[in-house]
Amino acid sequence: MKLRVRLRVAGVDEAGRGPLAGPVVAAAVILNPARPIRGLADSKVLEPEERERLAILIRERALCYAVAWADAEEIDSINILQATMLAMRRALLGLPVPPQQVFIDGNRCPCADGLGFECLFEAVIKGDAKVPSISAASILAKTTRDALMRDLDHRYPGFSLSGHKGYPTAAHVAALNALGPSPLHRRSFAPVRIGADLSEVYLAD
Repeated sequence: MKLRVRLRVAGVDEAGRGPLAGPVVAAAVILNPARPIRGLADSKVLEPEERERLAILIRERALCYAVAWADAEEIDSINILQATMLAMRRALLGLPVPPQQVFIDGNRCPCADGLGFECLFEAVIKGDAKVPSISAASILAKTTRDALMRDLDHRYPGFSLSGHKGYPTAAHVAALNALGPSPLHRRSFAPVRIGADLSEVYLAD
């Protein structure tokens, strides 16, 4: 009789590729098969209250997890795709237990060189709706970034960051044109770049 060996599978996903301000946040999660979590799904289809509830369960029941990010300055320096890959690598490096297999949401995988462990990497398109560990990572990434943007709203008033979380809503673009970009804004993104040309730079206290 052969024993079934379970691989330690990490799911990795990001939140915040599209906003005009704030970091891109990535999470890596290795779920614990002995402590299942019902209701895992793509964070985008979950109500905020359900995301927050599941985020608590993920932190309590996962074998391990890590959250990391790349900030606006890094995004401007290396572009949003490479910054996303960087945030994913940082999340993987933060795992206290090395995975044996990694599923990445999307069609690209971050570079595995220098991670300190060997494992199989696989990109899964729409993986946040298909792979439970990726779903868990999407929930942690989204809830972490949302909380960070709510906190930053107090430091950079006038942009209503807690409402739109940095995404390019009409109100956000109007505030950007009125105030100019803050240190949180991604100056390589067209609406911010245009706003920077038209307005003085926003200075926070």
